[in-house]
Amino acid sequence: MSDGIRHSWDLTPREAIALQRELAGRVVLRALPRNFRILGASDIGYVKAGERLAAVMLTFSWPDLLPLEAVHAICPVRFPYIPGLLSFREIPPLIEAFEQLKKRPDVLLCDGQGIAHPRKFGLAAHLGLYLGLPTIGCAKKRLCGIHASPPNKKGCSVPLYLDREAVGSVYCSRDNVKPIFVSPGHLCDQKSAERLVARCLGRYRIPEPLRQAHLLATKLRLEISISSNG
Repeated sequence: MSDGIRHSWDLTPREAIALQRELAGRVVLRALPRNFRILGASDIGYVKAGERLAAVMLTFSWPDLLPLEAVHAICPVRFPYIPGLLSFREIPPLIEAFEQLKKRPDVLLCDGQGIAHPRKFGLAAHLGLYLGLPTIGCAKKRLCGIHASPPNKKGCSVPLYLDREAVGSVYCSRDNVKPIFVSPGHLCDQKSAERLVARCLGRYRIPEPLRQAHLLATKLRLEISISSNG
């Protein structure tokens, strides 16, 4: 596993965009290892007032997806909401949660975009490069790019293109439901990303590890809201 990069998070939006453009060139796309032991999943839950968030990291054994660890960090929101700069808002809290894990995951599944991003440096790509960890982006909505309509059949997908380059896929995770958007982050390629997401699917639209992370983030968000109002 390669070492991650380090940089300041105290940046203006203009500085953040410049940093994305610089770091995007360091992203490495390659096949995931066939055999690994621990899969991680991350998600963020925002408190209703928008001043704090809950960052969640879960790990699972691979390939049987048995739960191993669940950690979280409650943090103030320190960066404004700007489309395309979500990583500067969410990654610092995710790192705080990540550092609590007793065992580092071999691969991390992120709720967000990988290279399917206007500057090809979405949250999953950024977090993977920062941690030196293979990452996959799996999002419920498209951020950019164009695509054909995928068949409404589980397991079918079509490429997502940005500037005539495939940056991800529009993947049907269940019959007759809205597709999800899968893209490689760092130290991963599209084929590997789609294959892993497919192996993580259960009864629901989103991969089960991300669903579990989302459930915990939602639970923490509600608990914070109740305690703040109490």
